[in-house]
Amino acid sequence: MMPDPKPSHSQSYPDTDGYFGQFGGNHYPPEVRPALEELRSTYEELRQSPDFQHALDKARIGLQGRPTPVHYLENISNQVGGARIFVKREDLNHTGAHKINHCVGFALLAKKMGKTKLIAETGAGQHGVALATAAAYFGLECEVHMGGVDVGKQSSNVGRMQLLGAQVVSATAGQSALKEASDSAFDSYAKQHEHALYAIGSAIGPHPFPMIVRDFQAVVGQEAREQFLSITDGSLPDHVVACVAGGSNAMGMYSGFIDDSEVVLHAVEPLGKSDQLGQHAATLSYGRPGTLHGARSVVLQEDDGTPAQVSSVASGLVYPGIGPEMALLHETGRISVARISDEEVISTFFRMAKFEGIIPALESAHALAFAIQLASQRPSSERILVNLSGRGDKDVDYVLENYGTG
Repeated sequence: MMPDPKPSHSQSYPDTDGYFGQFGGNHYPPEVRPALEELRSTYEELRQSPDFQHALDKARIGLQGRPTPVHYLENISNQVGGARIFVKREDLNHTGAHKINHCVGFALLAKKMGKTKLIAETGAGQHGVALATAAAYFGLECEVHMGGVDVGKQSSNVGRMQLLGAQVVSATAGQSALKEASDSAFDSYAKQHEHALYAIGSAIGPHPFPMIVRDFQAVVGQEAREQFLSITDGSLPDHVVACVAGGSNAMGMYSGFIDDSEVVLHAVEPLGKSDQLGQHAATLSYGRPGTLHGARSVVLQEDDGTPAQVSSVASGLVYPGIGPEMALLHETGRISVARISDEEVISTFFRMAKFEGIIPALESAHALAFAIQLASQRPSSERILVNLSGRGDKDVDYVLENYGTG
């Protein structure tokens, strides 16, 4: 009798209490836990439903424009002269980033649960625009909380959210960035959870959010794997690269390759201005275990345990924590962690525009910058696959104002 096959990573994690090893769980206040249990049970039921999957596929094809292609960066690969670089073009999704993958899923869940409103936080605005789009498509109200600094920096995305019918709430406490937006969104959700669903912006937070976001984002890795095998006559990439803050685009991309031990998974963090605390957002590199936004994970902290201030040229990466599943992958050594500075990000932003005709999001430019460095160190026989998680339309005004035209 043959032994049962080893369960996949996604089948093994999280456990029934929502933990990824020592990380995860549900550390939200007791008054909100029944709402999260309702979300968990509804999701567990609907994920097996052919009707739910059909509605999700319909939105992915018709609204989002999936599948997105895998594309070879021929010009930059030739310049580097080492390993060949391929990108998964999540920037070609409707709304411009991978975020809409889980926003559509949350909107469908809200409809099935009888909720009338979606609430969320956003950093660079890509998640907010995607959620506002999904809300409009499915006939739901939408409330997006955004750090006051980012409201000014990403004004075009603020306008897009408002055009789509969303209420944009400026979070002005503390650093007025993504953490404060998350705090503000949760406070609002706690008051409205009977008729609203919190559509969290990344693979963070209490159970079941990290699992749900990962599962909805898994379409990225599943497509990428099939496409890569097709264009390379059956070969997997040697390296898979993604930028990380919370971890939604990374977990989505990793999902297609996480059980292939021969594929090296790289997580690229924002080094910001320097390696000094407060000048970067490199949580896996410099953080330590702690609790943030309802889950046990790794957090950048001051000596007294409070979350540290963080910095990055990319608004979507200005977060002092990491998703619990990412923390587990780091602890077990499944991912290799790299750091990219603001200066390297801006250089790559211009290089991609001038030599590939692609303007990447500043978040995605972290992953691309590292991939270019990695390619220069690896032989031409190797292949690197990068999740180009978003386009840089939102960043153009900021870059031109602060860095010119390169």
